[in-house]
Order: sequence, then C-alpha cells, then structure tokens
Amino acid sequence: MTSTATDPPCPIEPLHNLPLPPPSHFSHLYKPNAEGKTVVIGIEGSANKVGVGVLCYDPSTQTYQTLSNPRKTYVSPKGCGFLPKETSWHHQAHVVPLIRAALNEAYPNESNPERHLSAIAFTLGPGMGGPLKSCAMAARSLSLLWKIPLIAVNHCIAHVEMGRVATSASDPVVLYVSGGNTQVIAYSDGRYRIFGETIDIAVGNCLDRFARVVGLSNDPSPGYNIELEARRHSRETPLKFVELPYVVKGMDVSFSGLLTFIEDLTRRKDFAKDGRKRSETQFTTADLCYSLQETIFAMLIEITERTMAHCGQNSVLIVGGVGCNKRLQGMMADMVCDRGGTLCAMDHRYCIDNGAMIAQAGMFGLQFGSEDMLVKMEDTECRQRFRTDQVEVVWRPKTRGQHL
Repeated sequence: MTSTATDPPCPIEPLHNLPLPPPSHFSHLYKPNAEGKTVVIGIEGSANKVGVGVLCYDPSTQTYQTLSNPRKTYVSPKGCGFLPKETSWHHQAHVVPLIRAALNEAYPNESNPERHLSAIAFTLGPGMGGPLKSCAMAARSLSLLWKIPLIAVNHCIAHVEMGRVATSASDPVVLYVSGGNTQVIAYSDGRYRIFGETIDIAVGNCLDRFARVVGLSNDPSPGYNIELEARRHSRETPLKFVELPYVVKGMDVSFSGLLTFIEDLTRRKDFAKDGRKRSETQFTTADLCYSLQETIFAMLIEITERTMAHCGQNSVLIVGGVGCNKRLQGMMADMVCDRGGTLCAMDHRYCIDNGAMIAQAGMFGLQFGSEDMLVKMEDTECRQRFRTDQVEVVWRPKTRGQHL
C-alpha cells in the first residue's frame, strides 16, 4: 500500500494557540484512547474530491501527526464540469473504502482500528449539497456505530488550520483560493475575518471554465493543465501577453467579466487554436493561459498586500486547491519578500481538499469544546452556504481586535 501520510509530527507550540485544556475538562464530550492519545478521523466531500484523514494528538510530545490521508477525485469528461448528482454517486461509491483504507494505514494489522478513535469530523459546509450529504451520512452512521461524538467542520476554516499546523504559521494573512472560494482572511477577535473576496465567481471556477473553453483535460485538474500551458513561457521562448480586464474593487475582486472577455478572444480570427502562429497578431492557447494566470494572480496579490498593510502582518499563508500553483506561489513570494516577510505555502497534499484538514479543525474544536462544532445528530444538516466568519475560533486568543 502506498503511504498517504509521510510528514513528521507538527508541534503545537509555534501556533500560539490558547493553552490546551486537559481531556478531563471535557470528559463528558470525549475520551483519549488507551494510549492517552486523541485521534480524530475526518471526512471531506464538499466538491469533486472525497477524502478521509486520521489525525493523532500525542500529549507526551505535544504534536499533531497525520497518520493517513487517502482521497479520490471525480474527473468529469473533457469539456464538462462536475455535476452534483454524478459527484454524489462517486463519493457514495468511494467513501466507505476510503475509511477502511485510512484506518488500515493508520493502524496496520489491527482488526478493530476504530477503537483508537475519539471522534469523527465531517464537512458541514460550504459546498455542493449532494456530495456534502453523501459524506455526512457516512459520518452520522459511523458515529452511531462506534458511539463517538460528531464534529461539524467549516470547510474554509479546515483549510486555514491545516495550513497553520503544516507550516507552523501562528498568525498569517491567509489567501484562500479554490474552485468555490476566493477570500483574503485574517484572524481578529475570536473569528477569521474576511477582508476581501470575489464578488462573483471563484478564481478556481474561472480557471476551470476557461480550460473547458479551450479543450484542456480535467485530469488531474483543469487549473493544473492551465499551469502547464503557462509554464511554456521562458526568457528564451516567451509567450505573448494578451491584455485582459484587471478588476479590483477596493478589497474585492471580480472574475466573471474577465472570463467573458477571454472566452470572446477564443472566437476571434487571431486565435490560433492549433498552436501555430502565422502572424504577429495571433495568439495561442498557451498565450491565453499565461496571460490569464498573470492577470488574476496579480489581482489576488494586490488585495493580499493591502490586507497585510492594514493588519500589520508580515507573513502570508496560501491555502485551497489553486494555492499549490507554483506561479502564484512565486509571485506571492516576491511580494512578501519585498515587504521583509515570509510566505507559508504547501503542495497538493494539503492545499487540495483532503480528510486530514477536516480532522485537524475537528481536533481543535474537540479539544477546546467548541459549541459551534460539537453538534447533536439533529443539528448535522449540511449548509451549502457557510461563511468563514460564522464560526467562533475558540482555540485562539482574542488579541487582534485592533484590525476591525
């Protein structure tokens, strides 16, 4: 079996969270396992990826460690997006095998690995209704079967907390960029506050839809294939930069008009669909991919830098599926370096939706007794619209109120 979790344990101390309450303080909510460790299994399925992660907290070393993190991706046919019904069927077919695989990897050669678990976390929202419900049903069933508590997790906060733990970033400005969300976030007074966001479609949605227009594959993802096309640019063989609308409105961004504009370009005679330029005025798919990335990433970096200035922060954490784009990371690193700061970035293992991030946020909610997250069975109805700032972050000190 290929290992899905190879990273060393991550210490809790660099996060500067509140002091961890002893498990006895919340003995009515959960119990550590026989070894004194707290283990949470997390189930993620808000979009086209279904993942299951097992996360362990070891009080003897005060570290968190991902024990397993398998996932499966629903890849829609070329030229098509993923629809809720087909994505739900995919998740329903794979969630139980993934749970088995995650437990077997975390505790090999054990006949009852579930005995180690303290709780089960699942994505409450935001996301697509059918896929969310498919995974929530699995979580509810296991909670009843194994008699362990349920933890309802906000998908956006899970991305942030996984990023903080994986990069040891205590209090960064967060750029959250994915297929369904585009937000610039900073912590303030007990909540993750949204300082800027898209006013229409998400950046990942913009990339995915453009990839379909120019016929790029959905495998492994449309955005990654756009990145590969854009990587053809170099000093020796530069691509042509096609000027596109640059829409920043205060702290917010807009991508829908830009997408319409670039779609219209593909219908012009100047568009060399076969990739062969026959005149100086023509442009190719690679040219448009390069121009699209450069434009939208510049927009995102502008509002991120503005948030850094407002909050007085010098570090940036990039999370979400688009966050593993190397060009975005490089452009952000240049900006942060100019400000004397640091960039905290991750690769596809934790940027892309995964079960471990749900387990990590769920672990914090469990250990600190979050009333928002420790829910009764009747309160586990999924929420397709669930804002990042709707959850009280009880594991962090309320010391940043001056940003509001």
